[in-house]
Amino acid sequence: MNFELSDEIRMIKDAATAFSKKELAPNAAETDQKHIFPREALKKLSNLDFMGLLTPDKYGGMGYGYDAMVAVMEEIAKGCVATAGTFSVHLTTQFMIQAYGSDELKERFLPQMTSGKKIGALSITEPEAGSDISAISAKVEMVDGKYVINANKIFVTTAGEADIYLVGVKTNPELKHKGVSILIVEKGAEGFKFGKVENKMGYGGSPTGELIFSNCIVPRENILWEEGKGFEMLMGALDRGRISVGAIGLGVAQAAYEAALSYTKARKQFGRSICKFQGIQWMLSDMAIMISASRLLLYQAADLANKGKPFTKEASMAKCFATDSAMSVTTDAVQLLGGYGYIKDYPVERYMREAKIFQIVEGTNQIQRNIIANELLK
Repeated sequence: MNFELSDEIRMIKDAATAFSKKELAPNAAETDQKHIFPREALKKLSNLDFMGLLTPDKYGGMGYGYDAMVAVMEEIAKGCVATAGTFSVHLTTQFMIQAYGSDELKERFLPQMTSGKKIGALSITEPEAGSDISAISAKVEMVDGKYVINANKIFVTTAGEADIYLVGVKTNPELKHKGVSILIVEKGAEGFKFGKVENKMGYGGSPTGELIFSNCIVPRENILWEEGKGFEMLMGALDRGRISVGAIGLGVAQAAYEAALSYTKARKQFGRSICKFQGIQWMLSDMAIMISASRLLLYQAADLANKGKPFTKEASMAKCFATDSAMSVTTDAVQLLGGYGYIKDYPVERYMREAKIFQIVEGTNQIQRNIIANELLK
């Protein structure tokens, strides 16, 4: 297999690299520490047309494939994970509207999303429904031809900052996973407000919060596809989202590795740079191996997605390995910097805190192993 990037995608990747180094990395620590939502960074991403990276030009997008997404997402994540995480969810919500929305919904929402005027978010998790999507219990009734939602959603990325929310609800509770549907709810809708924002160990620039629906009225035409198709839609969307999340893990790992490599070359002990010691070299080698393997798994999944071939197993493998590797690489980066690695003057402690969340979101890595096993045993 040849996963070499085309000249065009390499140019896009180079543009993302330059943007990340100039606009994202210098502000990433403050973004995390002060919990600053990176709205200005997202506006600048829009100026590069990246906010519509995967969406057809018919709706103002660039129409690229998942290889371009992996390339860009890695570079954005190296600079600022909060920006990358918001960008990732935004692309996933666009995909769902593009793939499953009516023509009216596509025309209504996609141009605003590809231009960056409106940010998308996905709301699935509930206090009793996390990995088990079929356990969604958000109540919906049909009143005067409109949906009325009464529910609480938790752990929603960019809660309060996003403008367009894809909300998982149960339109037919007795049908379990076949009763799940997806509704589009806009910020400012009657009966829709925001609750608690979580105080997380990392990923501070991306708010994770609660959505509260109290007799929230949603037009009937705001449903994606049709009632009962939510689970099927989410499985396809999450496969794609896992490639994206894996690419964020890859970017964080690459940033941590580069910081550790630079430090070990400069740091001298016992009369020589510590990178000359075999034990240090083994750690650096293991980090490089995990990063390279992660990148190959991600591009393999992206290639299958681009070709319209099944890629569920490959997406789960890529997400699982890349994010587990990110946790390992960032932990070792802290170790290689010693005491300096543990203080906030250096970025590696932030990388380690940020890496952890990506082993959890878009399906925990334990769930990924279940998915992989199910695919292997088919």
